[in-house]
Parts: sequence; C-alpha cells; structure tokens
Amino acid sequence: MFWLVTLLLGYIAYQLYKYHQHRLQLLAIRDKFGGPNSGYFLGTFYMFKNKSIPDIFDIVVGLHKRYGPDVAIIGAFNDLVLDLSSAKNVEKVLLAKSTKKSFVYDYLEPWLGTGLLISFGEKWFQRRKIITPAFHFKILDQFMDVFNEEADILVSKLEKHVGKGEFDIYDYVTLYALDSICATSMGVQINAQEDPNNEYAQGVKQMSEFIFRRVFSVFRQFPSLFFLYPFAREQGQVIKKLHNFTNSVIEKRRQQLQAEQAVGQVEFNADEEDLYSKRRDTFLDQLLKVKVDGKPLSTADIREEVDTFMFEGHDTTTSGISFTILNLAKHQDIQQKVFEEIDGMLGANAKSTELTSSLLQDMKYLDMVIKESLRLVPPVPFIGRKLLEDMEMNGTTIPAGTTFSLNIFAIHRNPKVFPEPEKFIPERFSDDNDVKRGPYDYIPFSAGFRNCIGQKYALLEMKVTIVKLLASYRILPGETTDQVRYKADLVLRPTCGIPVKLVKRV
Repeated sequence: MFWLVTLLLGYIAYQLYKYHQHRLQLLAIRDKFGGPNSGYFLGTFYMFKNKSIPDIFDIVVGLHKRYGPDVAIIGAFNDLVLDLSSAKNVEKVLLAKSTKKSFVYDYLEPWLGTGLLISFGEKWFQRRKIITPAFHFKILDQFMDVFNEEADILVSKLEKHVGKGEFDIYDYVTLYALDSICATSMGVQINAQEDPNNEYAQGVKQMSEFIFRRVFSVFRQFPSLFFLYPFAREQGQVIKKLHNFTNSVIEKRRQQLQAEQAVGQVEFNADEEDLYSKRRDTFLDQLLKVKVDGKPLSTADIREEVDTFMFEGHDTTTSGISFTILNLAKHQDIQQKVFEEIDGMLGANAKSTELTSSLLQDMKYLDMVIKESLRLVPPVPFIGRKLLEDMEMNGTTIPAGTTFSLNIFAIHRNPKVFPEPEKFIPERFSDDNDVKRGPYDYIPFSAGFRNCIGQKYALLEMKVTIVKLLASYRILPGETTDQVRYKADLVLRPTCGIPVKLVKRV
C-alpha cells in the first residue's frame, strides 16, 4: 500500500512538473505577443465566467485595443489561443499547409459531419473539386431568377409594416435566405417565408449558441465530458431535427431527378465541355450524380455537404444582408445615394425590373456600400486554425497543437488601413481611395486556398436584396436601433434583431 501511494504521488508530481514546464513555455510566448494575465490552472476563465455572449465578444475585441494586433490568451489547463489580427501573421497562418480547422469545428462535427467546412487533406481537395462547378459564374447567372422571385416575396411580406412602428427585420431575412439557398443550390422549394416558425432556422440558432457555450467552457479540452453539459441532450434532439430537414430536402430532389427522365439518363461529368451553359445542375444534383472511383457518394457523404451548405448558405448571408440594412437605416445620406443610383439606372421600373448580374455589376456605389458593410460587420468574425507543425512567429517558436483565432472583426479595424475604422464610409472602396490595402487587410470571405467557395453567390444575393428593398421602401432606424449589440457564435448576429421602420416609396 505504501509503495502504491508513493508511486501515485510520484506520478502526480511528474505531471505537475510537466504542466509547470509547459506553462513557462506559454508564458514566454505570451511575452512575444502580449495578453491578459492567466491563473495557474483556470487561465483566463475568470474573464468570461458568467458573461453573456455579447459581453464575451466585447471582451475579446477589447483585448486587441489593450494589447495590440496579436494577443496570446492562455485558457484553462494551459490551453493557448493566439488571437491574430496583423495582416503579416494572418497571411502566414492562412497560407500554411500544416494547419487544420481548430477545435471549435470539432463541436460542429455531430451536425455537419466532415464536409467541406471541416474536412482537410485529400478529402477536402476531392470535395472542393466536386463542388466548385456549382458556383461557376454561368451557373450563378441562372440563379438570378430565384433571387428576384424570393426577394419580391420578401418585399411583399414586409408591406404590413409600412408606416407603423419599429419591427425586427432579421427573421424575415433569415427565411428569405433559407428559401433562396434551397431553391438555388438544392433545387427544391420549401416556402420558408410562409412559415415564420421554421424549425430549421430555429435549430440553427440553437446549435450556434450551444457551440459557443462549449468554446468558453472550462472543460472544452475534454470532449468526452460533453454528456455533463446541461444542454447535451437538447443538442442531440436539435441535431436530429436538422438532419431530418436536410434528409427531406435530399429525398425531394432525388425524386424530382428520377421523374425527370431526360436529365436522369445523363451522367454527370465534371470535365464535360460546356458544362455550365448546357445544364442547370444544382449543387445537390452534382452530389447525387457524381462518382468517385466509380462509386456514387454515400447518403452520409451527401448529407454532410448539404448540411454544411444549408447552414453556411443562409446564416452568413442573413448576417451580411441584415447588417447592411442596419447601416443604411443609420446613414440616411448613404441610403439616398444608393437609391439615386438605382433610380438612375432603372427609373420608374425599379420595383419590377428583373435584376441581372450584369446590371448589378454597373451599380458601383452599391458595391462600395456592400463591401464597407462587410468590413464593419463581417458575417464570420473569427476563423479558427490548429497548428500541425511548429511555426516561427514574432521571433519565437509556436508549438504544434496551438490554436489560432484569426480575428476578422479586428483585422477590418486597423486604423492604418481604414482611418476612423468605426465609421461607415463606403468611399473607402472607391477607385480614388489613396489608402492601399494588402490582400490580407480585408478578408470578409477568408483568404488563401480555403477561402469561401460561395462568396460570389453571397454578393449577388446581397445586392439583389438591397436593390429590391430600396426600390420599394425607405428604411428608417427604429427607436432601439442604437441599442443593437453584436454577439458572435458561428456568425455575427444582433443581440435583439434589427429594429427598423419602413416608408413606402411612391
């Protein structure tokens, strides 16, 4: 018994010694970056304990104001996160081949599987090659009729708020974006705009909050203890509902393709000449038809990609559109300039004109407004990466296993690149702007080889929405507009919606 106790104490002492040595290594790294004090075992947990989601976001953003562009945060049990916003270091991480998505994305796996967002290595390259044709510009041109149709429905749904008090436009935009991604990329109509209590949209919000709460939990390094979380069982139920929804979308499209015999007899070939102009295969069609090593994708393979694009294709665009609306409501002079551009090009037919990508391309000021809104409020404010090999940075060696958080929100607020960074100034993106930007100073859609595959899709949808809304309504701020705060889970959202008022244009 004595020897057993001695061995146990010796083992504990050895582990504490290793822990202490590791902590000294992390403290040395922090000295090269700057960062908040951290407790011996619980690290910086004290900063986030009992804080709301908006408070946590403000704390993380505030660290850069206090410690500089790159911040070392030592969490509980020596869990180091380097929160980066300097273009030099962000570029180094995004171009590195020796990284994978960070631990945050592991929490998404029960829901999204290992689709394009989470996968890495050979699987990522294979899936990217399969999916890329679905976002070719000629395919996107064919989606314009859907964007127009769904935006017209959105405009009609908002009619009841004209001339009345403030209301939250965020949920309307969510359902509109969900209808758009299903009709364009999945080829099915779900009519979400007719169902304000859409279960899928509600489930995505719940999952986003569950995952955020895990990220700032003291037990985040111990995934096997997830069953102890108070929301563990509820998360399982929500994931089941989300999977049921995407399964129904897949099955509906599968049946449609089987019914369209002429299409069903044509085998999909990603190398086919004139692929983009000959057919209107959706993203889901390509997943259903493609063969890898002579075999079709499994149902699980298809669902994880559909889950990924259903989430990314509606939640991020909802954020981008909604905050653009908010910024236009708060800056009436800028909204008027956008309207004058629309009116100058479309005239009395602005409300009924079928918008095309070439038409939108000529709206230069609208483009500047969209870009500035994405700068000020990037839909994805943080990107996570995990280092697979040691890396040199800031004159020190960053060990493999370190987590990087690329803080896009802070990157876009570099005063040397964007003077008066908190102000909404679309002219920053004019051709006459003298302040030169590097490729990693403005990255609303990430950058490098893993940049957002759907960025052109998102920009087209955003532009159609803004033109359709401003052609019909003048958007005014609500009484509580100035109280809107940011909260970041998987995407950047408003704390209590986007409160606006509408005045009908005549």
